[in-house]
Formats: sequence, structure tokens, C-alpha cells
Amino acid sequence: MISLKRSCSLLAGFCVLCFAAAASAQIQTPRPSQKASVMQRIGVTDVTITYSRPGVKGRQIWGDPLPEQAKVTGEATLDNQNERPKGAPIVPWGHMWRTGANEATQFVITDDVLINGQKLPAGSYSLHTIPAKDEWTIVFNGTANQWGSFNYDPKKDTLRVKAKPEMVQTNQEWLAFTIDPVGDDAAQVNIRWEKVSVPFTVKVPDVAAATMAKLKATVAAAKPDDWRTPMQAGGYLILQNADPSDDAQGMAWLDQSIKVKETYDNLRTKANALYKLGKKEEAIALGEQAIQRGKADKADTSAFEKRLADMKAGKI
Repeated sequence: MISLKRSCSLLAGFCVLCFAAAASAQIQTPRPSQKASVMQRIGVTDVTITYSRPGVKGRQIWGDPLPEQAKVTGEATLDNQNERPKGAPIVPWGHMWRTGANEATQFVITDDVLINGQKLPAGSYSLHTIPAKDEWTIVFNGTANQWGSFNYDPKKDTLRVKAKPEMVQTNQEWLAFTIDPVGDDAAQVNIRWEKVSVPFTVKVPDVAAATMAKLKATVAAAKPDDWRTPMQAGGYLILQNADPSDDAQGMAWLDQSIKVKETYDNLRTKANALYKLGKKEEAIALGEQAIQRGKADKADTSAFEKRLADMKAGKI
């Protein structure tokens, strides 16, 4: 039987562990400027912006620094509410701004992109801005997690681009990042607060190359018994992709899928691929085989049987 002394010792140790765990937990409480996030996929590239949303609240947002703020020289931030003189704008012209509140805005991209035509490598960044009346500087800094712009180090900048602010009629009470419009290979990010909107573009320079790289990586990482991943990759390249130079790779992946395990799905997918490539007889023969496999596996083959009949009749 465990002695009373030992029991007390174990209980004390347990309490210490619980206290340590509780002490390391991150406390979350409501903030006046609530956290928000916006994400957009461009091709296969994800763009994610995480920020906090200050409100206008009847204050002057933009303007020249007051004379008593002149001691802060260069681009150094004036975004400290505890030191802001009465009557000073929230975001003074010519000084670094976290482009939000609380933590600096975070900008994350999963592939290399072009920001207003200039390259930004894949990664996580803090996004700062230097607003001015006629032109803003948008800064992508390599220190992704920092509080405000107080410890901002220009030596860690990865990219700076210029953007033109636009005056709008409607008031945006809470700071907002939006991503719109969106195209096949590019999107426009808009910084919107009060009556100012600042757009900049994010462009994926080669969506096809990014897609192929991710397909290759995904197929290479597939488990030995995974027939679905190479089937899906091969089917995309031939049946959805518009570049015929990728057809050979697509067919190789379909063959890889069938080699792993012959199924109704991969036989049917390869039959459709062969038909698209103009190999009608091969497609029909493999289609018949797919239906036999499907029926043996008790799959619903009715839709593909109709498609196979249309193939034979040359209706598709």
C-alpha cells in the first residue's frame, strides 16, 4: 500500500504539473479591435491575410504628424496610443503602420507570387505600410510574428512595393482586407478603412507549373497502396488540363494507379482519357472492362454505360 507521505508527495507533484500547464496556456480575452482573416486560392496557391480590425470611432484617421511628434524621425512608427498626442491622427503620413491593430498584419503565401509585378517568395510575412496622401509603400517583412511595428527591422524586409490610394464615398467603419476581383492567375487585395481604399495585385506567375509541382509532390508522397492519388492526378492532366504536353505524364499516373489496384474508377478514368486523346477503340475496349469490374464490385455503372454507348456511336 502506498504510504500517506508518498501519496501527499504525488499529489503535490500533480498540482505543480497542473499549475505549469495552466501557466503556459494562452489567455484569450475580448479585444476592442477584433481579429479577422481572409483567404483566397489562386490556382493552387493560397493567400491568407490575418489582421485586427480597428474602428474609426469618430476619430481622425489620416493626416500629417503634429509638431510635437517631430522627435520621431524617419519611418519609425507613431502607432502608439499611449504616446499619441491629443488631436493627432491615428495613422500619420510617412510613418510605419502595422496596417491594423494589436499584432502586425500577417501575410502568408504558399507559392512564389508577384506583388504589383515584383517577386515575393513563398512564406509568412508581417505586412506593414507607410501611408502618404498620394502613394503608399507596402512592406513585406521577414519577421512574421511581431507586435505592431514597434520592433520593425528594415533589414529584414523582403519586398517593398508602391500602391496608389483611392478615395471612396462610403465610410468603412472597421478596417477590412478584401480580395476581389479574382482571376485565374491573379487577384486584387484591397486595404479599406474610413474613406480610403488601397489596392495591390497578387499574381501567380505560372499556375500550370505550380499545379504540376504540387501534383508531382503529392503523387510522390502517396502510400504504396494508394491508387486514388495517381488516378486523380492523371485524370486531371488529361481530362481537365488544356496542355497536351502533360498527357504522357497523365497517362503514366493512370497506369500507376491501375498497377497498384485495378478498380472500376481507375479503369473508367483511363477509358475516358484514351477517348479524349482520340484512341477510340482502346477507350471502348477498356470501357467494357471497367463496366465488368464495376459490376463485379457491385458499383453503379449505369452512367458510364450510357457514356460508353455514346462513345461507340460517336456522339461525344
